[in-house]
Amino acid sequence: MKNKEIIILLLLNYSLFAQSPASYYEQGRAFMVQEDWYSASEAFLETLRLAPNHAEATAALAECYYALEEFDEALVWVKKARSLARGNISLANLEAFTLISQGQLEKASAVINETLVRQPYNKEALFAASELDLARGRMGDAVQRYRDAVRRYPDDRRLLVSLALVLGSLGETEQARGYIERALLQHPDDYRVYYYAAYLDATADALDSAIYYAEKALFYKPDFPAAHSLLANLRYRTGQFAEASRLADEAIAFNQKDINAWYLKGMALQETGRLAEARAVFSGALAIDPNDEFIRIAFEDRIIKDTNLEDPLRARWAAFHFDHARAYKRQNLSEQALFEYRRGLRINPYAKDRKEYADILKLQGYPARYVEELRFMQELGIADKTVDDAVEAYNALLADALARQWEADPTTNVKKHWNVAIFSVVSQSSVFHADAGALAASYLKDVLVHDRNIAPMDLELKQASFSQAFRAARTAGADYFLIVSVNENKRDISVKGELFTARTGASVSVFSTYRTGTDRLRNASRGLVERLSASLPLRAELLQYKQGQGLIDKGRVDGIKADMVFDVVQKGQVVIKNDSVGALYSVDDVVGKLTINAVDEEVAAGIVVRNGFFDRIAVGDEIFLHPEESSAATNETLANPELRSLLRNLR
Repeated sequence: MKNKEIIILLLLNYSLFAQSPASYYEQGRAFMVQEDWYSASEAFLETLRLAPNHAEATAALAECYYALEEFDEALVWVKKARSLARGNISLANLEAFTLISQGQLEKASAVINETLVRQPYNKEALFAASELDLARGRMGDAVQRYRDAVRRYPDDRRLLVSLALVLGSLGETEQARGYIERALLQHPDDYRVYYYAAYLDATADALDSAIYYAEKALFYKPDFPAAHSLLANLRYRTGQFAEASRLADEAIAFNQKDINAWYLKGMALQETGRLAEARAVFSGALAIDPNDEFIRIAFEDRIIKDTNLEDPLRARWAAFHFDHARAYKRQNLSEQALFEYRRGLRINPYAKDRKEYADILKLQGYPARYVEELRFMQELGIADKTVDDAVEAYNALLADALARQWEADPTTNVKKHWNVAIFSVVSQSSVFHADAGALAASYLKDVLVHDRNIAPMDLELKQASFSQAFRAARTAGADYFLIVSVNENKRDISVKGELFTARTGASVSVFSTYRTGTDRLRNASRGLVERLSASLPLRAELLQYKQGQGLIDKGRVDGIKADMVFDVVQKGQVVIKNDSVGALYSVDDVVGKLTINAVDEEVAAGIVVRNGFFDRIAVGDEIFLHPEESSAATNETLANPELRSLLRNLR
């Protein structure tokens, strides 16, 4: 009986110990060492359920949420931890990192400065200050701060790798290689250093070396998802599509919701010509994450290329965009609604939702464009009596329109006068989405279809190199070519387009946009197109010229207003600038001035005054706004989201 009582007491004591705050806390710390953040956070929550003011568990829980990129929760818990452990520098640094990740840069700066006043060489505070520089787009300041820290802590793995990553993002390949090699030499068994070495070589297009380092990372840590994903991406980039697909299958077997693995598998399948399977994979991936824009674009591109216009698949997937469009319309966000309608109609031109698209154009004050859309519905055979009646009514209302007075048909006369080729270079690839640049280029090209000043040329989007892109654009007669690249992390994206003249290949401008949250690729693409469009001077053509009056093929929708004054330039004399965006023509080539006095939706008319005694003005001459009146595109100061994500996860 005595032995039984002893056993019961031992079991009771064990049970009490197993459920104690201390035991849960130790479990959580063990999970943190394994970087199992979900299990760790669960253990710490149990600790705090039993001991609500457990300072160490509160701090550790904040760190877990930060690692999981749940920054709102991380900030709540780190503030509570700081109230329980006042003066704790480590917690102050964690709060600074969290504030930076949330974009609260001024608050982060205050926390960092307070720490550095107390401890000027606190390593974590220096890391936080460097990340703050990067978030503000001050790359040079970040590099200098990292260099100073490396001189003070020459053996620190994290500092060496961080400096290498920042230098690599700036294109300083050799310097980056020097620092990563120092890290490899001093930490030869560290799987993380091999992973970042692989990443740096991947960005420098040294793919064989990158594969070697990715495999070394997996040798030291076989269950390292980031290295596995990078290796699959590298196999894809080197054309080893079957191997990339196999690695994607391994990742999916480990985690059915690994959306990047599903994406890569679909991309690899389409590269091997297995298009139906690729569509099935993309469709399944969208069921897991309907908000992954790259998967949606890849899938929609496949539908557009592979199916007939009447295929029911088009109607099904276009509905996604029409639903979004109606949601935006309910919020009175007309421009965003138009964007979604256009994407939906790109997928399914036969959709009766075109009537809703036309209605927004009417509300914006463009009755002629409204009628054009309704007439198109009639041509497609999808018009009903309401549409027919509207066409008849608005035809009568537009009887006195400027275009009809001049007997000009805007649908056939209006032209796009800047020919721009859109490319991505094959070597540019994202860690998250392989061929991200190519998909973004495809999306931009579709957006530009609706720009009235720029004609996106129908050329192969993926080019093997800059020289091939230059040759393709020049041969096709482009004015410019735009090379698109993407940097991203799980939450943010930056899309960059570098513009070159097709005549000489000289770089003339860079357009960059940064967006976060849902629809970030869509919004970044729209922003980039707006900057590109604003940078190119308004260019028009003289459609008709009689009795001192001229009609041009641009109107109110293009920003034309009464009293604007334009140069009339002799046809064939305009040359694209080589050192900046715009056109060159000599004073002798300006044959007259056009002053606008009547503006319609898509055309405008005005008084033409010739230059000189002889009238050299002719139909087909080019119309340019005075250079001093043209608007320059503004750019954004960007933080590199991919770099910041890598630094954030560097431990």
